[in-house]
Amino acid sequence: MLLTVDHVTRYRYDRPVRGLVQSHRLTPASNDGQKVLEWNVTVSDGIPGGTFRDGAGDCLKGWTVPGPVSEVSVTVTGRVETRDMAGVLRGHREWTPPDCYLQDTLPTRVDAALVEIAETVRGFADALDAAHRLSALVGQAIAYTPGATQSQTTASEAMTQKQGVCQDHAHALLAAARHAGLPGRYVSGYLLADAEGAAHDAAHAWAEIWVQGLGWVGFDAANACCPDDRYIRLGSGLDAQDAAPIRGTTRGPGVEHLDVVVAVQAVQQ
Repeated sequence: MLLTVDHVTRYRYDRPVRGLVQSHRLTPASNDGQKVLEWNVTVSDGIPGGTFRDGAGDCLKGWTVPGPVSEVSVTVTGRVETRDMAGVLRGHREWTPPDCYLQDTLPTRVDAALVEIAETVRGFADALDAAHRLSALVGQAIAYTPGATQSQTTASEAMTQKQGVCQDHAHALLAAARHAGLPGRYVSGYLLADAEGAAHDAAHAWAEIWVQGLGWVGFDAANACCPDDRYIRLGSGLDAQDAAPIRGTTRGPGVEHLDVVVAVQAVQQ
């Protein structure tokens, strides 16, 4: 499938700030499941900095915007040819050992409910079967409800509320998988539509779980499926903050207001 992406993140400040510095994980890597044909990232009034690829194979780039400035726009456009790999990540160059993703973080710490889910797969001999079961149980435990949670919501809090968004599903799945001894990581990216073909938030997130013999396998508990050719993988990390497409620091007292518009479309090849 040939997918196009138009993604604009706009920062507005109630008073001019002295400047800002950002680190972007906004450029997808080509692998067996996706081939990047065109990709461009621009920052209004921005000065590009260094670019490097981290141990997880993700491309990171720095930007500086000198002030005073009251509005900054980060624009991403691109075309990616995707292929359904049944969730298996192949052809992705990385160097970080999978066991590094067994460590938990504040958003991915288990509670009693997540421990109970994790314990259901303790006797499983097949890690792939265990990962599928964990994903299904998390999807059943947390109803997909836009606006029900915030960016700071933890997996435990989402489990208590029994509702959340894709970030919460990914955090909860990671918590359960790690407790069961399966390395897991958070993945940010784009999604054309949900499993039924209905409209969905185009900026999306899911989890990858390490399965010996297969490697990293993606699981989207929010949509009860593995990533296919409707997905574009951007980057990964221990949790949502670690894998955030944009991270930065602003210099000045201005209050920040954020607007994000993302459109993913399928086009005729």
